[in-house]
Amino acid sequence: MTNGAQALMKTLVNAGVEVCFSNPGTSEMHFVAALDDEPKMRAVLALFEGVATGAADGYARMADKPAATLLHLGCGLGNGLANLHNARKGKVPVLNIVGDHATYHVKYDAQLQSDIETVARNVSPGFVRTAKSTETLCQDAAEAIAAARTAPGQVATLILPADVSWGEGGVPSAPMAPPTPEPADDATVEAIAKAIRSGKKTALLMGGHSLREPSMLAAAKLAAHSGVTLLAETFPTRMERGAGLPYIERIAYLAELATVQLTDIEQLILVDSKAPVSFFAYPGKKSYLVPDTCQVHTLAAPDQDILASLNKLNAAVGASQAQPKLQPEKRPGRPRGKLTAEKVCKAVGELMPENAIIVDEGITSSLMLSVMTAGAPRHDMITLTGGAIGQGLPNAVGAAVACPDRPVIALIGDGTAMYTIQALWTMAREQLNVTSIIFNNASYSVLNIELERVGAEEAGEKAKSQLDLRGPVINFAEMANGMGVHGVRVHTAEEMAKALEYAQRMPGPHLIEAVIPESLSGVKRRILPWMLRSLPSLPLSVSKALKRKLAP
Repeated sequence: MTNGAQALMKTLVNAGVEVCFSNPGTSEMHFVAALDDEPKMRAVLALFEGVATGAADGYARMADKPAATLLHLGCGLGNGLANLHNARKGKVPVLNIVGDHATYHVKYDAQLQSDIETVARNVSPGFVRTAKSTETLCQDAAEAIAAARTAPGQVATLILPADVSWGEGGVPSAPMAPPTPEPADDATVEAIAKAIRSGKKTALLMGGHSLREPSMLAAAKLAAHSGVTLLAETFPTRMERGAGLPYIERIAYLAELATVQLTDIEQLILVDSKAPVSFFAYPGKKSYLVPDTCQVHTLAAPDQDILASLNKLNAAVGASQAQPKLQPEKRPGRPRGKLTAEKVCKAVGELMPENAIIVDEGITSSLMLSVMTAGAPRHDMITLTGGAIGQGLPNAVGAAVACPDRPVIALIGDGTAMYTIQALWTMAREQLNVTSIIFNNASYSVLNIELERVGAEEAGEKAKSQLDLRGPVINFAEMANGMGVHGVRVHTAEEMAKALEYAQRMPGPHLIEAVIPESLSGVKRRILPWMLRSLPSLPLSVSKALKRKLAP
């Protein structure tokens, strides 16, 4: 006889779910035991649920298919919510399996009893289901996997009561094929083609799967033929970059800068993205960043066939045979002298190997990363899609599991690193080829910026102390070594380059703690020149407008 957990395991692997990032408890023990019976399922232990969920997110971004998480009851799911929020915002396919008390035990309201479905709907609004019986469990699982894989991807949550898991009579279900996305209809394509032919200043705002090579090349043909500006959403789920690909400028995080980027755009075409809005509301400033005079068109929504839609538009305007402009290979040079955040990014751009995966959660410290790596060898970049910090290190775990032959470089702020520092232990246990670079400026720098931007410029010492990490300064290299990861602290650009070269030569996980001065403080005093250098493709007129806008 096959119990529910064994049949569920077979259903998962039959549907292509072959990795489970787990942090199990008592109610999940039959699922844990079933791992021994399925050689095709890889189990990766995380010491915190936020690492498991973030790793599943990073895995799916690179594998283009879901992994499973195994979480313990509502509390375990709650611990993983932040990174499931990031996955939801990034439209990433993830399958949560959340253990629950046996169905007959629920009425006793034991200590760990909670309303798991209500918790799950915050991050898994499209599919939440509690399995009611062993007989129907595998069909529930097949439907959950299909829901997760439905374009553009989503978090699906299957709640597994203990008695359903241990019950006998489970029968594996065959995988369900997700629906095939359709391209934009003819009327939509013709309306947008007409808008482009009008000669008005037009931009294409790309997100999601449109930031992969085939769609980027199709968009670059349109740009070359019709003069359309190419822009990318601020925080891409996964963006292919580097020499030989089109350079696509990301919308700036700061609303003041994004507004300037968009200031002369008369027509904005959305491709697997939404119209840009400010990350937060600010006193006296607009939340919706599209100019009032700009007309917005949607070529393809996230659930449509992005590449086919772009190809149809190219055919409509006569751009199918246009030659796209591609980014030439160009390294930024080896940094020297006292270490700064900019020099860390420069070292990455100069020394990063072919086919790397970059995970960017450096917040303020990695502002120059896109510029420094634009002409580097081909690579993928993963960013903080939902804004819930603690994504970077777990994403790096998942990316390395998905792509074991590719080096992963994770750039992480010191504040955000502490949210999911346990990911280092998993890197060591699995011997993953991840180089984690921690920017240690002993500060929540981005919050110091936000303190001023919301109008709280006269904050006193008590308020400022809530954003200060200097008492005591964290030693990440020592923590890394304590968890089995080779860790080193660097203070100069030369040390940084040497440590990065060593990490790329030696297999397994490494951590480089880059001790740097605080990146940014004083929006109007220091951020203006920094950001102007990070947006070199802006025309001179826009740069001048930016200077006027932010000048003291």
